[in-house]
Amino acid sequence: MSTWKNGLPVGYSARPVKMEDLEACVAMINAAFRELKGVEMFTLEEFAPDLQVPGFNLETDTRLVIAPDGEIAAYYEAWDLLEPSVRVNLWGHTHPAHRNVGIGTYLLGWAEERAEKAVERAPEGARVVIQANIPTINPAAGELFANSGYRLIRHSLRMVIDLNGTPLKPQWPAGITVSTFKAVGDLVKVVRAVRGAFRDHWGYVEVPFEVEFERWKHRTEKNPDFDPSLWFLAMDGEEIAGISLCRLKIYDDPEMGWVDTLGVQRPWRRKGLGLALLHHSFRALYKLSKQRVGLGVDAQSLTGATRLYQKAGMRPDPSRQYDLYEKELRPGVELSTQVVQA
Repeated sequence: MSTWKNGLPVGYSARPVKMEDLEACVAMINAAFRELKGVEMFTLEEFAPDLQVPGFNLETDTRLVIAPDGEIAAYYEAWDLLEPSVRVNLWGHTHPAHRNVGIGTYLLGWAEERAEKAVERAPEGARVVIQANIPTINPAAGELFANSGYRLIRHSLRMVIDLNGTPLKPQWPAGITVSTFKAVGDLVKVVRAVRGAFRDHWGYVEVPFEVEFERWKHRTEKNPDFDPSLWFLAMDGEEIAGISLCRLKIYDDPEMGWVDTLGVQRPWRRKGLGLALLHHSFRALYKLSKQRVGLGVDAQSLTGATRLYQKAGMRPDPSRQYDLYEKELRPGVELSTQVVQA
């Protein structure tokens, strides 16, 4: 097509998402995932809560592209929830029937214009970037980002283990006991533990506690997969030394148990606690009839997490590797974690 209107092919239009669009959005995203990975990604019940996270605004942070026949051709999100506002993350998909007509280029243009608002709010002198995680098995998407001035800077992996029999019994460090999430009062401790464990994670930006707490509260109240009996807390007296927050399934594989968040706070590292938490999680999910368990990890983890997962018997799934592309919107001082501080 050679004739364009507002950056889109003739007959196409764009607008923000409305709540009444979500069912059709899920159907379109699932069509894209079936073509790309042979599976469906979401149900409406799983998808909707993410768009209701405090601070996310459908009007300003989403974009639909509507095809000439009225069907949804593409869906895009720009996540700008960090405080300080130094990074915007992109996510979205185009229906297979509407690829290679310029929609991706249009959506990147929209996203970069939206990301300029982050630049306006960022602290003076701070570096601001826009990022997107692209499935490695979708080289066309990677090429689009590369041709639009983005750099491939990092990879993330899905690590998987097949549970062919009862997993190993955890060997807890001296003084450690394990409990599960019991009540809302535990959430303050959990969020503080997550912040302590992940401050050494590449790209971590510490947002105000109150802001982060409200988002975790939303997660526990609105996520249909939240199961407090699968949130494991490794306790040293009254302190949380480490956490393993699990789910019974991952979106694109309902048969796979999922370790959503695993972390150990600095004072308890290098004592075998991370491995014990993994073994405990594997056993719990195995008792719930899960034959496979997975988790996501930064392939260049600053804390050596990939080595821990390999030690636990996990292996990477090449079909679920992601490539992180980044474009600098404003140079300056890097406020996110880049190295582990002594």
